[in-house]
Amino acid sequence: MGPKLEAFKKRWAEYEILNQTLSLLSWDMETYMPEEGIKSRAEHISYLNEISHGHLTSSKTLSLLEGAESETAGHDYYSDEAGMLRAARRVFEKESRVSEDLVKRLARTASIANSVWIKARRESDFGIFSGVLSEIVGLCSEKADMIGWEGRRYDALLDLHEPCMTSAVIDPLFEDLKSFLVPLAADITGRGRQVNTDFLAQNFSIKSQEEFGFMILAAMGYDLKRGRQDISAHPFTTSFSPYDVRITTRYSEDSLLSALFSTVHECGHALYDQGLPLDKLNTPLCQPVSLGIHESQSRMWENIVGRSRPFWNHFFPEVRRLFPGQLDDVDPDSFYRAVNRVEKGFIRVEADEVTYNLHVFIRYEIEKSLMDGSLSAGDVPDAWNEKYRRYLGINPPDDSAGCLQDIHWAHGAIGYFPTYTLGNILAAQFYGKAIEDAPAIPGETGRGIFSGLLSWLRKNIHGHGSKFTSEELVRRVCGTDMNTGPYRKYLEEKYGEIYEL
Repeated sequence: MGPKLEAFKKRWAEYEILNQTLSLLSWDMETYMPEEGIKSRAEHISYLNEISHGHLTSSKTLSLLEGAESETAGHDYYSDEAGMLRAARRVFEKESRVSEDLVKRLARTASIANSVWIKARRESDFGIFSGVLSEIVGLCSEKADMIGWEGRRYDALLDLHEPCMTSAVIDPLFEDLKSFLVPLAADITGRGRQVNTDFLAQNFSIKSQEEFGFMILAAMGYDLKRGRQDISAHPFTTSFSPYDVRITTRYSEDSLLSALFSTVHECGHALYDQGLPLDKLNTPLCQPVSLGIHESQSRMWENIVGRSRPFWNHFFPEVRRLFPGQLDDVDPDSFYRAVNRVEKGFIRVEADEVTYNLHVFIRYEIEKSLMDGSLSAGDVPDAWNEKYRRYLGINPPDDSAGCLQDIHWAHGAIGYFPTYTLGNILAAQFYGKAIEDAPAIPGETGRGIFSGLLSWLRKNIHGHGSKFTSEELVRRVCGTDMNTGPYRKYLEEKYGEIYEL
């Protein structure tokens, strides 16, 4: 490795360390920071964002990047050096178009919005959040225009979360799934075999829920020497580096499964971050490819693994042990069916696999309307409720169960939601390839062993970091482009058997 590349790597490492410090401040804000702390934390985060952005987009960084690119000009396209500089160039080009003033204003507003959202959700009053959401939409519009866009303003923000993806590509994918999922959900709820969940209508000890969650984390391979689990208003994963990847969950006595699947979902994210290449630490390659790839990991573990029959054949006896007397009359098959009950509910993070994407479509459509100006922030509740009536046939009872349930807009993360459905699509493709390469995986799941699946993911996805684009990685792993076929087949077969369609 030449001296110019080494000099650039040192400069980039400083940028990464600044961002890791910012992540720590944000993690604390959502877990342990006292309520009044936001009065100073917003300024901390805003100031450090300004410094980080200035460091990245400075003439010194550009000079070092150009020098490293010149020095490695003859390297193979898929070499680590070439991949590292392609990833760095992409981040630099995007961020250098955004002014430091906007970076500072958006960071400060999002920090304040986080605490406003918590209060609004607690009181189920969108009016509390409406004003700051309007500010965020305006700031995100400014950011999109600075970055530049061709088809839709929304595409500039989508690209920040899922590089090279556009709404023109997503729209037909989502319409294809919508045409399949809406009638499937109606078929299941209208004429499918009834699934009994009465035994879940009890209070379950939070202490025992926590014990079970940590049991699953250990079995999945989450390294608690390099991570921890805490409680937050909305479950999330924060990675400072592969050496420190933290997750959160939330508990409710009247919901046995909510915390568990939040834990499994976030652990899927954390396993990806813990599996990034340590020999590329603090370089552009020690990063995930995209949020769609990231969500493929969390959704795979949560649903394809965590809601599978082999999983519950193994772990249901542990549930009985931890909640003595409460599930003695329930057999593993009945519990498996209850875990996979299809129900038209209000809460995205608790939705079943059949209706989940309908929640995503609603948010995606609202985001596009916010960004093209056809919908104002104040009109979000009405638009939200109308779409829930149209797609799911239900009407949210209040704002907390409706448009205030997700934290993403408070973070300024417009353009994020589509990655959940992209993740579902990719999860089915990746898992299908995993069991093709390692047919023992389902049997191992039935014994509570996940090392085979995790090893496959580490080799084929996690360990590459951001060396490949999403498109390149999917082709490399699956031999095809992203498509909805495997996902549709997975849902059709699984729920056709459960509901005897």
